Amino acid sequence: MKSMTGYGKAEYKSDDLFISVQMRTVNHRFLDITTQMPSYLLPQEDLVKKIVKQYLLRGRVELSIHIDSKVLEQKKLQTNWSIVEQYVTNLQNIKNKYNLPGKITIDMIAQYPNIMETIEEASETSGIEHILMEKVTEAIKQVVKMREQEGIYLKTDLEDNLQKIENILKWLGERRNIVIIEYQDRIKARIGEYLQDASIFDQAKLHQDIAILAEKGDITEELTRLHSHIAQFRSIILETEAIGRKLDFVVQEMHRECNTIGSKSNDAEISAQVIPLKGYVEKLKEQVQNIE
Repeated sequence: MKSMTGYGKAEYKSDDLFISVQMRTVNHRFLDITTQMPSYLLPQEDLVKKIVKQYLLRGRVELSIHIDSKVLEQKKLQTNWSIVEQYVTNLQNIKNKYNLPGKITIDMIAQYPNIMETIEEASETSGIEHILMEKVTEAIKQVVKMREQEGIYLKTDLEDNLQKIENILKWLGERRNIVIIEYQDRIKARIGEYLQDASIFDQAKLHQDIAILAEKGDITEELTRLHSHIAQFRSIILETEAIGRKLDFVVQEMHRECNTIGSKSNDAEISAQVIPLKGYVEKLKEQVQNIE
């Protein structure tokens, strides 16, 4: 089991080349990869993402690549001739419209923004491609290791909440037996009321009331299903593949059973225990959101 939270960093240094790769991952329903890298490396972006997909199945991935190289990077000042043309044309139109004296000079044009811009040019990058991919892979492996470690902590917390849920279920099962006896006493009392007044005695109505009282508040099926969901939950967290979505579905089913117990029970003590029961299930839901 892996968390979706992780961080990794890898660097390469030589006399004329420095490569830094940083990767951060957080929880997300799907695998969402965003990259920041020099523009001349964009042709390598698909290959970088392909490597990430080999190691990660879910999560938002932020990958940053920084390269410092005198050989690869060359900064060049480039004139934006389209902007220059528009400035000159507009200045000339203003001069003509208002019949202004003087000439349009380079000083006038140079003061405007966007006339020139600095661009990065790069020579052939195939020579560093293998180094770059090695560092990307190294950073990813660090992320995976951290996600696995976080997964161990998550598993411990999950088991702690599961145990607390089981403790409440055990109490509910014991309380259920007491409630059944109380229901039986109420049924006997109701029968006594019917028999004392023959004028209101209706055998069909009596059987109907007995059935309603016996059924109402019986949470046996819900408790059984909750125990089954817990066993399923524990089985899933032992799997090696991505399990987050499976666990999320199981937790939804657990939440549904808790709501049913709360709505069926007319016993104050059982109703009081449903509140912390829902709380622990909600904690499971929060934790599951960060599992790959």
